[in-house]
Amino acid sequence: MKSLFALLIGVLACIAPVRAEILHTERSLYRNIFVHEEGGQRCMRFGRNGLLRQSCITLSDPDTMVFEYTKMAMGALYLNPAPKRILIIGLGGGTLPRTFQKLFPDAVMDVAEIDPAVTRMAKQYFSFVPAVGTHVAEQDGRVYVKRALQAGKTYDLVILDAFDHQYIPEHLLTVEFLREVKGLLAPNGVLAANTFATSRLYDSESATYHTVFGPFFNLASASRVILARMSGLPDQAELVRNADALEDRLAPFGTGKAFLLPKFEISERSPPNVRVLTDQYSPANLLNEE
Repeated sequence: MKSLFALLIGVLACIAPVRAEILHTERSLYRNIFVHEEGGQRCMRFGRNGLLRQSCITLSDPDTMVFEYTKMAMGALYLNPAPKRILIIGLGGGTLPRTFQKLFPDAVMDVAEIDPAVTRMAKQYFSFVPAVGTHVAEQDGRVYVKRALQAGKTYDLVILDAFDHQYIPEHLLTVEFLREVKGLLAPNGVLAANTFATSRLYDSESATYHTVFGPFFNLASASRVILARMSGLPDQAELVRNADALEDRLAPFGTGKAFLLPKFEISERSPPNVRVLTDQYSPANLLNEE
């Protein structure tokens, strides 16, 4: 009996959650933000209960990406391997901007982040230091896109990675917004969009992206990343050539062709009988409620 009791105690110890060390909590203008450490990782979370991890780094190896969606976003480079102008909507802990700064130190990069508190925490807790060519605009992503259009800016790569504590903000999901984003893309420009792999909005999102961009690559895991290119999707031979050329450069960040290439699946056509998301119809929060 004693040995059985000891075994049960050992099992419970293995499955019991490790207590996180809270480094910072803040109620910003837009959300509750938590920064904590647990199991050798430091994470930023949003929401009243801090359930949704927005960004994480491994303290012993900050360059290696923790989330699969950030690794999948690197697949955008298989469509355009040398972007000179990059726009990222949504900063989080700064994983993607930090990575692109190291990969392309001469690139010009703009980042739109609505919450100054997020920008401050990315710098304080997640080693985000904007390079000389990196500019962080603390404003709503759609406002930034509209102003960039008016200024005549174009980008070789645009990454959509804006989330609140529930999902992507509704006004950043619509066909009108995606058309505005498309207007910023250079002739060989690439769009990469981070969305959920399972969502009541999944088919509507797909239909909306098809309406604006036509066929796109759908990379899926715990999340999904949609990849589209203004000049049309590359064939397999081009993907492999670019993957081979980038392999050694992407390896330090924990991604590469063995992980990425099998995930490239083409979404050829829009799902039938699905309503496209518009500025008048984009019930993101409603459709993602459980």
